[in-house]
Amino acid sequence: MKKLLISLSALLFIILLNPLMAQVKTIPFDAEAKKIKFQQVIEEEGTQKELFNRCIFWLNDYYKDPVRVTTVRDAPSGKIMGKHTIRLKYTDDKGFERDGPTVYYEFTLEVRENRYRYTITELLLKTASRFEIERWLDKDDPAYDPRWADYLDQIAEYVEQWSAFLIEKMKPEPEVTEDIW
Repeated sequence: MKKLLISLSALLFIILLNPLMAQVKTIPFDAEAKKIKFQQVIEEEGTQKELFNRCIFWLNDYYKDPVRVTTVRDAPSGKIMGKHTIRLKYTDDKGFERDGPTVYYEFTLEVRENRYRYTITELLLKTASRFEIERWLDKDDPAYDPRWADYLDQIAEYVEQWSAFLIEKMKPEPEVTEDIW
């Protein structure tokens, strides 16, 4: 009985540490719109104009061609909208990492006095026809591919990295005190 208990404990330990059994990241789903929607409101010190300018600086640092990426830059309303892509990866049967599908996304940045909000929506797979990635959430779909869960994780990781860089860049510059001597 003791050996059985030890064997079961060891088996459970191995299963829990198996990287293939890693927990899937949470994908935020807007039930009303029936769409995946990443959104967060961040409190940050600054006027609407200051926050808008910080967003522009962030765009210029984050994207190679920020003018092409953005479709709306409206300072009076504090709104910036844009479109970009995420290049996904997959591991082939031989264990090599390969380029996978490309996913388009739309983002909106809205700034107000002492706060701003980002929203990432309209995630579409680049194909000949419109393929909304919300289909990747349905494991009962006859066309379900086990790689879809990994693709969703990659998208969630991309958004985490994207938003972390945005949050960092939106912080006010530290005031420089002049050294008087």
